[in-house]
Amino acid sequence: MNPAMPAVTEKNRLTSSNWQQAALDALSEGGLQNIAIEVLAKRLGVTKGSFYWHFESRDGLIQAALELWESQEQEQVFGQLDALSDPQARMTALVSLVANELKAHKIYSELLKAIDHPLVKPVLERVSQRRIDYLTASFRQAGLPRKSAHSRALLIYAAYVGFLQLNLQLGVPKLSHADFEHYVAHLTETLIPVSG
Repeated sequence: MNPAMPAVTEKNRLTSSNWQQAALDALSEGGLQNIAIEVLAKRLGVTKGSFYWHFESRDGLIQAALELWESQEQEQVFGQLDALSDPQARMTALVSLVANELKAHKIYSELLKAIDHPLVKPVLERVSQRRIDYLTASFRQAGLPRKSAHSRALLIYAAYVGFLQLNLQLGVPKLSHADFEHYVAHLTETLIPVSG
């Protein structure tokens, strides 16, 4: 070791964000029960002491990881669409963007399985409401009346959640890439109004 270089310790090498991201990775791979401090420490190449430098408990890590997921979801999904002023183009881009985010699908599917967990339920409720509100506003901008816009938003969101349940939890249907792209195109054509 170079004596001029300061020693790298676990507490200054890893940030709480590293732990949060590792927890989200574990969640996507095996659900909430897969978030285990010892396993994450091994994955990160540190001891459990590093964990306790950043978090008081496993629940504290889960809460922080869910907050990270929620903010990433907000920035990566909705943030990318702000520049699109045309509501049809924005909704079409939204469907395409969301359809191709496999890790996000896995995390969301695992969270749906854990909906009764007291830390998960409020986050899923906020995320779902935000998504439905965003879709409703976009459908309103596309010219649909308020009730129709809300109903269409619920329908497209239910199609998303239902497809995740069928595909990731029940294993049905297992679509080829081409068939999945056809499904996404059909969903877009069926549920997103075209201005005329």
